[in-house]
Amino acid sequence: MTTELLGAGDTCHVGSQSNIPAAECSLECRMLTTADYWDLLWTTIAEFPALFLTAVIIDLLGRKRTMALEFVVYSVFVFLLCICTSRVIMTMFLFVARGFISGAFQTAYVYTPEVYPTSMRSIGLGMCSAMARIGAILAPFNSQVVLNYSVYAAISIYGTVALLAAGASMLLPIETKGREMKDTRTVQ
Repeated sequence: MTTELLGAGDTCHVGSQSNIPAAECSLECRMLTTADYWDLLWTTIAEFPALFLTAVIIDLLGRKRTMALEFVVYSVFVFLLCICTSRVIMTMFLFVARGFISGAFQTAYVYTPEVYPTSMRSIGLGMCSAMARIGAILAPFNSQVVLNYSVYAAISIYGTVALLAAGASMLLPIETKGREMKDTRTVQ
């Protein structure tokens, strides 16, 4: 979605071809400008400070609350993309959103192995990874197809799914903050 939004220049003109240079491609390719690449670099760099922030707050708030907080902050900044703003503000919103969704993803990868005993840890982590891959399969459909019909619908899908994930993370049955990792499974 970032490249589509940056290609338009702002959220008000997604789908408009006026700001995009003509492509030499018969497959409706859109050329990215140097400014697009710089803004993409800035939004990608957001993942680094987010990792450090997550490392700090994960032991303060716990795993469940950290995931929920990061999903909520991501949702807020994704929903802020619905506001018709300049490219600079849009890039800042994307920077924060990308940082927090990266932190939530990393928190899930910390939480999952801590919940399961060693004998089941790879299954739990594998399921977490599989669910992430399903999201990675569906995201381009939202970014490419839904976004062409309505930028607000595409943004709303991302924001709503993240809010649902925040709720789901708070409903997880076990908080692993300060808990030792189990080596074996106990049967009750």
